Amino acid sequence: MYLGISSRLEHESPQEWASKHKSLGLKSVVFPVSCLDGIDTVSAYKKAADDAGLSIAEVGIWRNTLAADPDERQKWIDYSIEQLRMADAIGATCCVNVVGTPYGPRWDGGYRGNFSTELWDMAVRMIRQIIDTARPAHTKFCIESMPWMIPSSPDEYVRLIEDVDRAEFGTHLDVVNMITSPRRYFFNDEFLHECFEKLEGTICSCHLKDIRLKEEYTFQLEECPCGDGILDIGLYARLADMENPDMPMIIEHLTTDEEYASSVRYVKERLGL
Repeated sequence: MYLGISSRLEHESPQEWASKHKSLGLKSVVFPVSCLDGIDTVSAYKKAADDAGLSIAEVGIWRNTLAADPDERQKWIDYSIEQLRMADAIGATCCVNVVGTPYGPRWDGGYRGNFSTELWDMAVRMIRQIIDTARPAHTKFCIESMPWMIPSSPDEYVRLIEDVDRAEFGTHLDVVNMITSPRRYFFNDEFLHECFEKLEGTICSCHLKDIRLKEEYTFQLEECPCGDGILDIGLYARLADMENPDMPMIIEHLTTDEEYASSVRYVKERLGL
């Protein structure tokens, strides 16, 4: 696997950015600039990654491409198209977003309508529009798995891939985001096998973190750093490696550079990297 982190790390130049990732023993990176930063900046970071031997795992979008306001929705669809074009130009493995929602004030929030037929159909049309307009030659467009919006299970992911029906559409696997029940939590090893078996051949990149049960009623889970929960990280890594020996696995949602460095050290030690 190609370990990486979602942090940009504190840096003053593309070379320093790449050097800091390399010094942590990482093999992949999340691209730290967007299409809005201009071709010169994009090219400088691409060159720094190449010179350091770092694979560009992900280009993020993180905008509401299903916003209720039509003008806002189109604005972010257009942005997604340009991000996907940039990702393809720099050789990124995938360009990723969450599906978004028109049903409440939080763009990535949980609402009943997120699981409606209306949203499903909107999402399929949106994904097709982005792919068919950008027409990437190498990079896959992905929707990250989520707890409270589609795709929230391997079966939903399979159905979404089938309905979108585009070779340029792939899976962005965040297993922790889909651990939303006692069964998936306590038997996360079985759930990991289910994810990789059902999504075999489609997985482009994985997020790496942990999950633990809060000791209060009702059933409440919280995301936590690797090693502070019960996720079978060793099995996760082995299954990812079987899917693709070069699979990006990106540690995310920590706060400081030192927290990321500490998590990298822990994961490398645990996995014998």
